[in-house]
Amino acid sequence: MRRIAGPGQWTLYRLALVLNDALAVGLAFRLAHIARFQSALPIFEPEAPPAPQFYSSLVFVILPAWLVAYALFGLYHKRNLLGGIEEYALVFKATTAGLLLVIIAEFLLPELVIARGWLLAAWGMAFLLSSAGRFGLRRVVYALRKRGHFVVPALVVGNNAEGRLLAEQLRLWRTSGLELVGIVGDESQEASEEEPIAGSLAELDELVTKHGVGELVLATSALPREELLSIFKRYGVANGVNLRLSSGLFEVITTGLDVREIGYVPLVTVNKVRLTGADRVLKLLLDYTITIPALLLLSPILLLAAVATKLDSAGPIIHRRRVMGLNGGQFDAYKFRTMVTNGSQLLETRPELMAKLAENHKLKEDPRVTDLGRLLRRFSLDELPQLFNVLKGEMSLVGPRMISPEEMPKYNQWGINLLTVRPGITGLWQVSGRSDVSYDERVRLDMHYIRNWSIWLDLHVLLQTIPAVLRARGAY
Repeated sequence: MRRIAGPGQWTLYRLALVLNDALAVGLAFRLAHIARFQSALPIFEPEAPPAPQFYSSLVFVILPAWLVAYALFGLYHKRNLLGGIEEYALVFKATTAGLLLVIIAEFLLPELVIARGWLLAAWGMAFLLSSAGRFGLRRVVYALRKRGHFVVPALVVGNNAEGRLLAEQLRLWRTSGLELVGIVGDESQEASEEEPIAGSLAELDELVTKHGVGELVLATSALPREELLSIFKRYGVANGVNLRLSSGLFEVITTGLDVREIGYVPLVTVNKVRLTGADRVLKLLLDYTITIPALLLLSPILLLAAVATKLDSAGPIIHRRRVMGLNGGQFDAYKFRTMVTNGSQLLETRPELMAKLAENHKLKEDPRVTDLGRLLRRFSLDELPQLFNVLKGEMSLVGPRMISPEEMPKYNQWGINLLTVRPGITGLWQVSGRSDVSYDERVRLDMHYIRNWSIWLDLHVLLQTIPAVLRARGAY
């Protein structure tokens, strides 16, 4: 049974966030006191600890100030909650603002002397603990949404290709908090069972009232200007209904849009890459901090696989596959060779296999694969040389599936999105069944990853990769 996410639920969630932040900050100051004065860590200069009651009393003053900073940065505003990595960026900014407040107070009050190590440790721990708590609360809400709770009915207005694509994305994104009622538009146009027509544009007001709609998503390319203005006048500032307008460029929106005013005219710029600024730095840090130690630890396996490949069959150790990279560039992706060198001639005698290969770019029973190659593929050991592609900046640890230039037409209007991020060694396709996943599903998973990227999604995929490899499902 659906439960609408009303003001009461948001109030409870905000109270849970305030409690989480209060406990996180309080615990952070306590752990910082232990680290600074009771642990004898070599990074701190030894000094006589102050009276415990001094810091206990100080926390009762600092903690409310930090919570006020959290509120001022919008960390309890609905707009900034459950929306992605931006919430954690705000936590970092608010925690840093709280730190600056204490530093300013110490500067203005000479009699107030605070150990800098204690304060810095508290700042770092407060950010980590508060973010971890919010991450846990977010997972609870996501789980509730998947069960039909804490959701808001939504309508997509506009029944054209963009409107149907928007509806499909909302239907598949089960943690968005929006429950799609249907599409509002001309019933004579194409529709599907998954995205039904809820009614015509003339019935919009009635549909909003009937279904208790809280979100209207307008496919701007499907509506004439006069109709857009009419809907905006009715719902743009209406209480209880949130109006969202698409960019009209749904196929390229995964890259993100930037609105700038030039000559007093607001213009929309499409970002050339999906990840910019802090997001790009975070992903690079994740790639290199894992790849470099992994290469060192896996070097014996790499050497053993290289020697075994050389001894198993004639041909080079490394197979170079030409694939698409960032912004349409091409590069050679490295893999241990798992096929015989005369594979093309073998396939020419099997036209049915050539047809399957052309359709799916994968063969379950591939006569070209060597016995050693099947073993390497089973546990994805053949892909280990791609760690060097990551070091070269051509690939990422997590990303969409790399494809050859010949596969680009299969992505249709989504192809331009695929090239806005680096391909990954692993990804949603890898942990969802690998080659057992249909090609259309692979495309959808790639687009979902690009559209919903966050550092947490990368970590989630990395944690799922090891059990997926061990299960060897779809590995051929």
